[in-house]
Amino acid sequence: MTTPIALRTPIVADQPNMPGFHTPTELLWFSSPVRYADAWDLQMRLHHERVMNSRPDTILILEHQPVYTVGRRTLVADWGGDPAATHVDGIEIHHVNRGGSVTYHGPGQLVVYPILRLTDHVRGVRAYVEQLEEAVIQCLRQSGIAGYRKERAPGVWVTDLQDVKITSIGIRVDRGVTMHGLALNVDMDLSPFRGITPCGLQGSHATSMAEVVGQPVSLVAVTYSLLDQLKQTLALRWTGAPAPIEFQTVA
Repeated sequence: MTTPIALRTPIVADQPNMPGFHTPTELLWFSSPVRYADAWDLQMRLHHERVMNSRPDTILILEHQPVYTVGRRTLVADWGGDPAATHVDGIEIHHVNRGGSVTYHGPGQLVVYPILRLTDHVRGVRAYVEQLEEAVIQCLRQSGIAGYRKERAPGVWVTDLQDVKITSIGIRVDRGVTMHGLALNVDMDLSPFRGITPCGLQGSHATSMAEVVGQPVSLVAVTYSLLDQLKQTLALRWTGAPAPIEFQTVA
Protein backbone atom coordinates (compact mmCIF):
# COMPACT_ATOMS: atom_id res chain seq x y z
CA MET A 1 0.00 0.00 0.00
CA THR A 2 1.35 3.41 -0.95
CA THR A 3 2.19 5.69 1.96
CA PRO A 4 0.28 8.99 1.92
CA ILE A 5 2.36 12.06 1.16
CA ALA A 6 3.83 13.68 4.26
CA LEU A 7 3.51 17.45 4.14
CA ARG A 8 6.18 19.76 5.50
CA THR A 9 4.87 21.77 8.44
CA PRO A 10 5.61 25.47 7.91
CA ILE A 11 6.85 27.67 10.73
CA VAL A 12 4.00 30.03 11.63
CA ALA A 13 4.78 33.41 13.14
CA ASP A 14 2.10 35.12 15.24
CA GLN A 15 1.06 38.52 13.93
CA PRO A 16 0.02 40.65 16.94
CA ASN A 17 -0.31 43.85 14.89
CA MET A 18 -3.00 42.50 12.56
CA PRO A 19 -6.59 43.68 13.30
CA GLY A 20 -8.12 40.32 14.25
CA PHE A 21 -5.16 38.80 16.06
CA HIS A 22 -6.20 39.71 19.59
CA THR A 23 -9.59 37.98 19.24
CA PRO A 24 -9.06 34.19 19.52
CA THR A 25 -10.77 31.98 16.95
CA GLU A 26 -12.45 28.73 17.97
CA LEU A 27 -11.83 25.65 15.82
CA LEU A 28 -14.48 22.95 15.44
CA TRP A 29 -12.85 20.12 13.49
CA PHE A 30 -15.11 17.11 13.03
CA SER A 31 -13.63 13.64 12.85
CA SER A 32 -16.14 11.96 10.51
CA PRO A 33 -18.28 13.07 7.52
CA VAL A 34 -21.24 15.27 8.45
CA ARG A 35 -24.65 15.51 6.75
CA TYR A 36 -24.97 18.83 4.97
CA ALA A 37 -28.26 19.69 6.70
CA ASP A 38 -26.71 19.15 10.13
CA ALA A 39 -23.67 21.27 9.30
CA TRP A 40 -25.92 23.96 7.83
CA ASP A 41 -28.03 24.15 11.00
CA LEU A 42 -24.87 24.47 13.10
CA GLN A 43 -23.38 27.07 10.77
CA MET A 44 -26.55 29.19 10.93
CA ARG A 45 -26.61 29.02 14.73
CA LEU A 46 -22.95 29.96 15.07
CA HIS A 47 -23.35 32.77 12.54
CA HIS A 48 -26.27 34.23 14.52
CA GLU A 49 -24.28 34.00 17.76
CA ARG A 50 -21.31 35.75 16.14
CA VAL A 51 -23.55 38.52 14.80
CA MET A 52 -24.91 38.99 18.33
CA ASN A 53 -21.34 38.96 19.76
CA SER A 54 -22.24 36.02 22.00
CA ARG A 55 -19.40 33.86 20.66
CA PRO A 56 -15.94 34.41 19.10
CA ASP A 57 -14.96 33.90 15.49
CA THR A 58 -15.29 30.20 14.67
CA ILE A 59 -13.99 27.96 11.88
CA LEU A 60 -15.72 24.68 11.03
CA ILE A 61 -13.45 22.02 9.50
CA LEU A 62 -15.11 18.89 8.16
CA GLU A 63 -15.91 16.42 5.43
CA HIS A 64 -19.46 16.13 4.15
CA GLN A 65 -21.46 13.05 3.37
CA PRO A 66 -22.14 13.06 -0.41
CA VAL A 67 -24.16 16.15 -1.42
CA TYR A 68 -24.60 18.65 -4.23
CA THR A 69 -24.99 22.29 -3.18
CA VAL A 70 -26.51 24.70 -5.67
CA GLY A 71 -25.42 28.33 -5.27
CA ARG A 72 -27.27 31.48 -6.31
CA ARG A 73 -25.37 31.84 -9.60
CA THR A 74 -26.05 28.34 -10.88
CA LEU A 75 -27.29 28.13 -14.47
CA VAL A 76 -29.08 25.16 -16.01
CA ALA A 77 -26.06 24.66 -18.28
CA ASP A 78 -23.81 24.32 -15.21
CA TRP A 79 -25.76 21.39 -13.91
CA GLY A 80 -28.62 20.20 -16.10
CA GLY A 81 -30.54 18.96 -13.09
CA ASP A 82 -34.23 19.27 -12.34
CA PRO A 83 -34.67 22.44 -10.20
CA ALA A 84 -37.28 20.59 -8.12
CA ALA A 85 -35.18 17.47 -7.56
CA THR A 86 -34.00 16.56 -4.07
CA HIS A 87 -31.57 13.81 -5.16
CA VAL A 88 -29.44 12.91 -8.19
CA ASP A 89 -28.16 9.32 -8.42
CA GLY A 90 -28.92 8.91 -4.73
CA ILE A 91 -26.97 12.05 -3.74
CA GLU A 92 -28.80 14.79 -1.82
CA ILE A 93 -29.25 18.26 -3.36
CA HIS A 94 -29.34 21.45 -1.28
CA HIS A 95 -30.03 24.94 -2.64
CA VAL A 96 -27.97 27.39 -0.60
CA ASN A 97 -27.58 31.16 -0.21
CA ARG A 98 -23.88 31.42 -1.02
CA GLY A 99 -22.40 32.87 -4.18
CA GLY A 100 -21.03 30.65 -6.91
CA SER A 101 -22.46 27.79 -8.90
CA VAL A 102 -23.17 24.12 -8.20
CA THR A 103 -20.53 21.94 -6.57
CA TYR A 104 -20.16 18.51 -5.01
CA HIS A 105 -19.02 17.66 -1.47
CA GLY A 106 -18.04 14.21 -0.26
CA PRO A 107 -15.62 12.18 1.88
CA GLY A 108 -11.97 12.95 1.19
CA GLN A 109 -12.68 16.62 0.54
CA LEU A 110 -11.57 19.21 3.11
CA VAL A 111 -14.35 21.74 3.76
CA VAL A 112 -13.68 24.91 5.76
CA TYR A 113 -16.45 27.27 6.88
CA PRO A 114 -15.02 30.43 8.50
CA ILE A 115 -17.56 32.35 10.59
CA LEU A 116 -15.64 35.58 11.09
CA ARG A 117 -16.33 39.26 11.60
CA LEU A 118 -14.97 40.29 8.23
CA THR A 119 -13.50 43.71 9.00
CA ASP A 120 -11.46 42.29 11.88
CA HIS A 121 -9.38 40.39 9.31
CA VAL A 122 -9.55 41.94 5.84
CA ARG A 123 -10.96 44.97 4.05
CA GLY A 124 -13.74 43.82 1.80
CA VAL A 125 -15.23 40.67 0.32
CA ARG A 126 -12.87 40.49 -2.65
CA ALA A 127 -9.83 40.66 -0.39
CA TYR A 128 -11.32 37.92 1.78
CA VAL A 129 -11.83 35.57 -1.18
CA GLU A 130 -8.26 36.27 -2.33
CA GLN A 131 -6.94 35.43 1.14
CA LEU A 132 -8.79 32.11 1.13
CA GLU A 133 -7.35 31.37 -2.31
CA GLU A 134 -3.86 32.33 -1.17
CA ALA A 135 -4.07 30.04 1.86
CA VAL A 136 -4.99 27.11 -0.40
CA ILE A 137 -2.26 27.96 -2.92
CA GLN A 138 0.36 27.95 -0.16
CA CYS A 139 -1.05 24.70 1.27
CA LEU A 140 -0.83 23.03 -2.15
CA ARG A 141 2.74 24.23 -2.50
CA GLN A 142 3.61 22.24 0.62
CA SER A 143 2.87 19.06 -1.36
CA GLY A 144 4.51 20.18 -4.58
CA ILE A 145 1.35 21.28 -6.41
CA ALA A 146 1.31 24.68 -8.11
CA GLY A 147 -2.06 26.40 -7.92
CA TYR A 148 -3.36 29.73 -9.17
CA ARG A 149 -6.48 31.92 -9.15
CA LYS A 150 -8.55 32.98 -12.15
CA GLU A 151 -10.25 36.32 -12.70
CA ARG A 152 -14.03 36.08 -12.25
CA ALA A 153 -13.73 32.38 -11.35
CA PRO A 154 -13.29 32.10 -7.55
CA GLY A 155 -11.38 29.05 -6.38
CA VAL A 156 -7.98 27.51 -7.03
CA TRP A 157 -6.88 25.90 -10.29
CA VAL A 158 -3.88 23.67 -11.08
CA THR A 159 -1.12 25.53 -12.90
CA ASP A 160 0.23 22.69 -15.04
CA LEU A 161 -3.19 21.51 -16.26
CA GLN A 162 -5.72 23.16 -18.58
CA ASP A 163 -8.88 24.43 -16.83
CA VAL A 164 -8.62 21.96 -13.95
CA LYS A 165 -10.07 23.07 -10.60
CA ILE A 166 -8.93 21.71 -7.26
CA THR A 167 -10.72 24.04 -4.81
CA SER A 168 -14.18 25.60 -4.88
CA ILE A 169 -14.94 28.82 -3.00
CA GLY A 170 -18.39 30.24 -2.35
CA ILE A 171 -19.13 32.67 0.46
CA ARG A 172 -21.77 34.92 1.94
CA VAL A 173 -21.36 37.92 4.23
CA ASP A 174 -24.44 38.75 6.29
CA ARG A 175 -24.45 41.58 8.86
CA GLY A 176 -20.68 41.74 8.63
CA VAL A 177 -20.07 38.05 9.43
CA THR A 178 -18.88 35.47 6.89
CA MET A 179 -20.34 32.05 6.24
CA HIS A 180 -19.87 29.17 3.77
CA GLY A 181 -16.24 28.96 2.59
CA LEU A 182 -13.97 26.60 0.65
CA ALA A 183 -13.73 22.96 -0.38
CA LEU A 184 -10.31 21.48 -1.25
CA ASN A 185 -10.36 18.14 -3.08
CA VAL A 186 -7.74 16.09 -1.25
CA ASP A 187 -8.25 12.36 -1.91
CA MET A 188 -11.80 11.59 -3.02
CA ASP A 189 -14.07 9.99 -5.59
CA LEU A 190 -14.31 12.59 -8.38
CA SER A 191 -17.00 10.87 -10.44
CA PRO A 192 -19.90 12.98 -9.03
CA PHE A 193 -18.23 16.08 -10.52
CA ARG A 194 -18.71 14.79 -14.05
CA GLY A 195 -22.23 16.13 -14.34
CA ILE A 196 -21.41 19.72 -13.31
CA THR A 197 -19.39 22.60 -14.77
CA PRO A 198 -16.97 24.25 -12.30
CA CYS A 199 -17.63 28.03 -12.15
CA GLY A 200 -19.81 27.70 -15.23
CA LEU A 201 -16.69 27.49 -17.42
CA GLN A 202 -17.34 25.05 -20.24
CA GLY A 203 -14.51 22.56 -20.76
CA SER A 204 -13.27 22.77 -17.17
CA HIS A 205 -13.31 19.87 -14.72
CA ALA A 206 -12.36 18.94 -11.17
CA THR A 207 -9.29 17.17 -9.86
CA SER A 208 -7.85 16.26 -6.45
CA MET A 209 -4.46 16.46 -4.80
CA ALA A 210 -4.18 12.66 -4.96
CA GLU A 211 -4.94 12.64 -8.68
CA VAL A 212 -2.37 15.35 -9.41
CA VAL A 213 0.48 13.72 -7.47
CA GLY A 214 -0.50 10.16 -8.40
CA GLN A 215 -0.62 8.71 -4.89
CA PRO A 216 -2.72 8.88 -1.69
CA VAL A 217 -2.67 12.12 0.30
CA SER A 218 -3.38 12.37 4.03
CA LEU A 219 -6.46 14.49 4.74
CA VAL A 220 -5.29 15.09 8.31
CA ALA A 221 -1.89 16.37 7.18
CA VAL A 222 -3.51 18.68 4.64
CA THR A 223 -5.89 19.98 7.32
CA TYR A 224 -3.02 20.99 9.60
CA SER A 225 -1.21 22.61 6.67
CA LEU A 226 -4.24 24.60 5.53
CA LEU A 227 -5.03 25.74 9.07
CA ASP A 228 -1.49 27.09 9.38
CA GLN A 229 -1.90 28.99 6.13
CA LEU A 230 -5.29 30.41 7.15
CA LYS A 231 -3.77 31.48 10.44
CA GLN A 232 -1.23 33.56 8.55
CA THR A 233 -3.36 35.01 5.77
CA LEU A 234 -6.30 35.98 8.01
CA ALA A 235 -4.25 36.83 11.14
CA LEU A 236 -5.96 34.25 13.33
CA ARG A 237 -5.11 32.98 16.81
CA TRP A 238 -6.63 29.70 18.00
CA THR A 239 -8.34 29.24 21.36
CA GLY A 240 -6.64 25.82 21.62
CA ALA A 241 -4.57 23.32 19.68
CA PRO A 242 -6.34 21.96 16.55
CA ALA A 243 -7.76 18.49 17.19
CA PRO A 244 -10.72 16.56 15.69
CA ILE A 245 -13.86 15.98 17.76
CA GLU A 246 -17.18 14.18 17.28
CA PHE A 247 -19.93 16.28 15.69
CA GLN A 248 -22.42 15.32 18.40
CA THR A 249 -20.39 17.14 21.05
CA VAL A 250 -21.39 20.54 19.67
CA ALA A 251 -24.56 19.88 17.67
